[in-house]
Parts: sequence; C-alpha cells; structure tokens
Amino acid sequence: MLSVHTSPLDQPGTGDAGGMNVYVLELSRALAARGARVEIFTRATSSELPETVVLGGTDEHGAPLSREDRRAVLLADDVPAGVTPPVLVHHVPAGPFERLDKRDLPGMLCGMTAGVLRSEAARRPGWYQVVHSHYWLSGQVGAVAAARWEVPLVHTAHTLARVKNAALAPGDDAEPVSRVVGEEQVVEAADALVASTPAEARQLVELYGADPARVHVVEPGVDLDRFRPADAATRAAARARLGLPADRRVVLFAGRVQPLKAPDVLVRALGLLRATGRPVPLLVVLGGPSGRSTAVRELVALAASLGIGDDLLVHPPAAREDLVGWYHAADLVAMPSRSESFGLVAAEAQASGVPVVAAAVGGLRSIVDDGRSGRLVRGHDPAVWADVLAQALDDDDTLAAWGEAARPSAERFGWDAAADQVLKVYAVAAEAR
Repeated sequence: MLSVHTSPLDQPGTGDAGGMNVYVLELSRALAARGARVEIFTRATSSELPETVVLGGTDEHGAPLSREDRRAVLLADDVPAGVTPPVLVHHVPAGPFERLDKRDLPGMLCGMTAGVLRSEAARRPGWYQVVHSHYWLSGQVGAVAAARWEVPLVHTAHTLARVKNAALAPGDDAEPVSRVVGEEQVVEAADALVASTPAEARQLVELYGADPARVHVVEPGVDLDRFRPADAATRAAARARLGLPADRRVVLFAGRVQPLKAPDVLVRALGLLRATGRPVPLLVVLGGPSGRSTAVRELVALAASLGIGDDLLVHPPAAREDLVGWYHAADLVAMPSRSESFGLVAAEAQASGVPVVAAAVGGLRSIVDDGRSGRLVRGHDPAVWADVLAQALDDDDTLAAWGEAARPSAERFGWDAAADQVLKVYAVAAEAR
C-alpha cells in the first residue's frame, strides 16, 4: 500500500487526514484478516517517528502474536491457516520532515520512490505481489515500483482534480494542471482502478479516458461493530459526557474545516433561521483546519457576525473510539460537501443509527437513502439548507423514522466485503498485466 501524502496513523479531521486515512488502514486490516501480508509506505513527517510501526497480528486462536511469531509470519513463504499477519506501516524519509506544503510534495516523489525501492531491495526477489496506491501522488510512486518489480499496479484515486475543480467553493484554489496531468499518467499506467461508486467510475472513464474494463467499483466499508445504534439512555449519557445540552437539537458536522467540505453553508443556514425567528439548533463542528490555518477562526467569526456565535461549538477531531459518542449525541449529521468521492462520515453516522442530511454530490448520493435515512439537498444555497434542517428538526416522527432506516442502509457497507472484492481486483489486475 502506498499512502504518500498522509499517514493512515494520523488523526482524521484535520490537515490532510480524512476518510482516506481510515480507508487505507481498515482495508489493510481486513486484507490481513484474510491472510494477506500488507505493508503500508507513507512519507515521514517527523524525525521522531519509528522507521516501522507493527499493527496487530493474531494466531489461529485469535491470541496476539508474540514478537518471535510476528517475525516468523512476516518472513515465511506462506501465512499459516487461521493466522492474521500484522500490518506494517513504514515511514520513509523524503524531503523535510515539517513545514512542507502539500503543493510541494510532487518534488519529494523521487526521494519517496527511492525509499520504497530500497525497502524492496532488502527482500528476497518477488516479495511484493501487488502495489496498491492511494491518491495521485502515491500513484506516481506506485507506477515506478510496479514496473520495476513487474507486478500489477492497482490505484484508488479517492479524489479527482477535474471533479474538484468543477465544484469549487467561492474563493477556493483550483487544483493545478500538474495534478491533472499526474492523474492522467496514473490512470494510464494502472492495471486496475478501484472506484468507490459508479459515479466515480464514470468520471474516470469520461474525464480521464480510463479503459472501462480496468475500472472496478468497490464500495468502501464501515466498522459495523464500532458504529452501532444506541438507545435513548445511551444517547442522553453521551450528551452529558460531552457537555451538550439535553433539551436542544444538535446538528453535527464532522470533517476538515475547508471550503470543499462547506461548513460555512451550515453556519449561514443557522443565521437565516435566527433572522427569520425559527428555532436554531446547536451546530457542533468536529474537526480542524486544512490548508488555511485561520479557517476555524474565520468560521467562528462568520457565526458571530450572523448573531449565532453561541449556537456554534467547534471541537477538535475525535479519536475513532470516541467518534461514535458524538454521533449518538447528535439529532442528525450534516454534510454540505461540494465534492465527496464516498462520504465515510455519512456511512458511519447511519451505522450509528443517526440520520444524515447531505449534499447530493458524489458518493453521498449512494450512501444516503433520500427520504428514508435522511435527505439529499441539491446545491449549497444556505436558504435551502435552512428550510431542510428546520423541517427535519421540527418533526420527531421523521427523525425517528430516518434513524430507524439509517442502520439497515449502512449495513451494505462492510470492510470484510470490501476486502473480498479488492482481492478479486488484485487477481484481475495480475491477469491484465
């Protein structure tokens, strides 16, 4: 696995860390549970990071592997039946550790590629059987590695520059031509392309000229054991634990604070509710800035200027084990994103029994069952969003019905099923190569 620009160990919800981080880590674990040995390469962003982090590993009885057994499993020709090998995360030094803007990362790809190739050189010939790259920067590295090792390259784009540029927020920066060209090169080099939704598959074909025979739709998964519905008592306890009011509607936004995710649309919608004398819910923004470091301050200032400063609560991103409590504390989750290849937050919220109001874009159209598990909203007009939120939050029966349908809607997404399909894609890619 290649995840160059962001480590799967990073906290999602700030900087460049988001759903892709969860995707890479959870898919790797699910593949390992099927006996695959997975090694993830990411760029080192600190001199204090260990060269390699070892995650998990269990024997045929489900007990954790000892250090000696881990080593034996990692070096063996074949993984013993019933054993789940550990997942390795390698931190590769490539460029300065800190203060490196994402736009500068293409200049670090030579160093990253050299580090990956050096790691393979220490292995016996034929050690790696497939390269799976994530995001176009990783695809550039993956194309060189796969060609050098004579193995298939499988690529997951996660986001596409041409799609993002077609849905830019006012004042947001367009993706550069260099990225568009880089994506075209990766699409041409890949033996298989994994798309999260049929819409993304069409975009790869129509916007990048991908061979339809090489494009495979594999819906990402959700941790259905961690994200589960809660009863009224558990929901009330979650609110009390998080310091949220028990007698007020709560709308949750979980994600990076950036124009692409459009939390400002929600703030403006609440401002319109206040201006028109309608009830205003508490908006909880669970996330940190991405790109502009002032993004959170700007969002808070916008709320204050609209007279809803006390109706906005900004909280840092939550750890995965704590995130389900935030879902349980919310009446609904709102995702006004301008572009979303999948929309993991929507799937997690629904798995937790929480309805979702989302923009009708990208993968969100596949996740939210419009009118059953939530609502899909066309466009990003704050007035429209204000009306949709007001109607939903004013109707207990509708919220309850959406909540009931949310979990069944999410149960079609599981990492086990995703891993099974990805293994089939690997096999098809090997035949294609």
